Amino acid sequence: MNNDILHKAFFYLSTAKCMTETYETNFKQVSKYVHATSRGHEAVQIALGMQLLPQDYAFPYYRDDAMLLAFGLKPYDLMLQLMAKKDDPFSAGRAYYCHPNLKDDDKPKIPHQSSATGMQAIPATGTAMGMQYLEKQGLKNAVLKEHEKSKIKPITVCSLGDASVTEGEVSEAFQMAALKQLPILYLVQDNGWDISANEKETRAQNAYDYAKGFKGIEAITIDGANFVESYQALEKVIKTIREERRPFLVHAKVPLLNHHTSGVRMEWYRDDLDEAKSKDPYPVLKQQLLEHGFTAEAINDIEDEAKSQVKQDFEKAILAEDPKPEDLFTYDFAPTPITEEVGERTPKGTEKVVMVDCALFAVEELMTKHKECLLYGQDVGGRLGGVFREAATLAQKFGDERVFNTPIQEAFIIGSTVGMSAVGLKPIVEVQFADYIWPGLNQLFTEVSRSCYLSNGKWPVSMVLRVPIGAYGSGGPYHSSSVESVVTNIRGIKIAYPSNGADLKGLMKAAYYDPNPVVIFEHKGLYWSKVKGTKGATSVEPAEDYILPLGKAWLLQEIWKQETIETATVVTYGMGVHWAYNATMTMRDQVEIIDLRTLFPLDEDTIMKSVKKTGKCLVVTEEPSNNSFALALAGKIQEACFQYLDAPVMTIGSENMPAIPLNSTLEETMIPSTEKVKAKIIQLLEY
Repeated sequence: MNNDILHKAFFYLSTAKCMTETYETNFKQVSKYVHATSRGHEAVQIALGMQLLPQDYAFPYYRDDAMLLAFGLKPYDLMLQLMAKKDDPFSAGRAYYCHPNLKDDDKPKIPHQSSATGMQAIPATGTAMGMQYLEKQGLKNAVLKEHEKSKIKPITVCSLGDASVTEGEVSEAFQMAALKQLPILYLVQDNGWDISANEKETRAQNAYDYAKGFKGIEAITIDGANFVESYQALEKVIKTIREERRPFLVHAKVPLLNHHTSGVRMEWYRDDLDEAKSKDPYPVLKQQLLEHGFTAEAINDIEDEAKSQVKQDFEKAILAEDPKPEDLFTYDFAPTPITEEVGERTPKGTEKVVMVDCALFAVEELMTKHKECLLYGQDVGGRLGGVFREAATLAQKFGDERVFNTPIQEAFIIGSTVGMSAVGLKPIVEVQFADYIWPGLNQLFTEVSRSCYLSNGKWPVSMVLRVPIGAYGSGGPYHSSSVESVVTNIRGIKIAYPSNGADLKGLMKAAYYDPNPVVIFEHKGLYWSKVKGTKGATSVEPAEDYILPLGKAWLLQEIWKQETIETATVVTYGMGVHWAYNATMTMRDQVEIIDLRTLFPLDEDTIMKSVKKTGKCLVVTEEPSNNSFALALAGKIQEACFQYLDAPVMTIGSENMPAIPLNSTLEETMIPSTEKVKAKIIQLLEY
């Protein structure tokens, strides 16, 4: 073992140990914000951190502060986050201690890291999948700068606590890494504890044994408290991944020598503290230095240097500036270049096409123009091209590496886009039905939506999520749901819900060029215009250059301000646009119709201007209206337009039942229709 390596390792370990001790000594000053430290885990973290390169991607977990030191970060950097200071280099005071993200040229890249245990496994695996795609397509990583020409191939590292491996989403990540043979290392640090639950209570086997069930992942187990053993084992594993491009799992047994977090003290529940202390990596590494010729005096000098730096950095960090109130309102989204409608919407001499074809052609044009664009999800591959044929012919045109099927893993489909985006790709992914989005909500909420904000703008997730939605043709309770109220409550994503093919194509282009995550709800009853009264969903296919910005509503049916007759505004989206339009055939001069087109950002100016003109408003949705997006919108309209209103803002939606029944009579009874909307409009006009 090289003495320079041992010297650095002992300095990092002494620094991490001293940081933990400083936090404990100054508990009253630092306990305002919850934190966890690496005490007991330092050796294996440092052994890994010292071997990663700037072109590598790392996904640490919340106990990996020693690893961050080995990446080249200073105690001061970490302490700024510990105390949620304005100059915290990761999140500017928004995220917990040891929740890093990093985009420095000279260090491994770290996308946004959350607190949710195990959730980083899917984004990390998505990064490795993106690396593989770039290599196979001969593309450069758009995120990397100085290291594009490096002959050393990058790897992805995902660090996990052993308890997190029991999470279902970790198994989804393992499955895809094994299936596609991705260049990823899963480092599992096993200290035998969840919080107060120990391994005997919560695990049938450790991560090493568990990984044996995934054919294609090679696993080893090591003593993670022994630096030399850890370094040498990881050196071989990393070399193999760089050369052979396949996944490994390293299970490292380590002691937990500090509290689970500062808020959950170890003395409250631990009965193994003496045993844990006997496995401390600090005296082990100290002895290894002595065996390699270091004198006691030299070792003391290293420790003194570490202690001095920690002391100085802590005193400096305490005095650092806190964020200002106005700092709250930055980096919720990355700026988008798409702000105006451009291109030709209705080219002359072309016939109308169905809505699903407009989406298909939009994706085809994007994939032709941009090699970093790829499409994946359930059944979108070459055999079927999507259950609605929304991806038909794409796999044949662009190949199975750009258009491919995934397992039934909504969490992976959605969460992997974090990693794909992090290496400069632009994934378009699909959840087969809105009813199946629920397993993916954890990734959408925890990882995708918060990445830009909690990374202080460094890592926006650039992705498009397509979601076929709505009731159509007796789809029954698991293929008919509307879910926009749940999704609109996730801040940090944009949401489109078009009512026709031209809008869908234009919004798809806008979503692609937007650097933020965009969800597009596509009503499957409008795809083919087979539902009575939905021919308006067909349209002349816009030209390739047509882009419709998110957040611009369409005043589909406009009226003059009337003084002698009652007037109203109908605000709606998706299928509701067709119900409203057909319902007002005999009321064209009385009813203004606004097609929202996007649910977020919301075009409030167009809505409020119309309602102030007409004096009455009805919000139409396909969802059950109780506790819905539509009801919240009605409340917003009522608040903004109260003095202009001649009636309460009303809503109409599906009946408030738990699910849409399979039987066609019951389905028809549950959801709105042209006749129901017409009756509600008449009721409003006569109020």
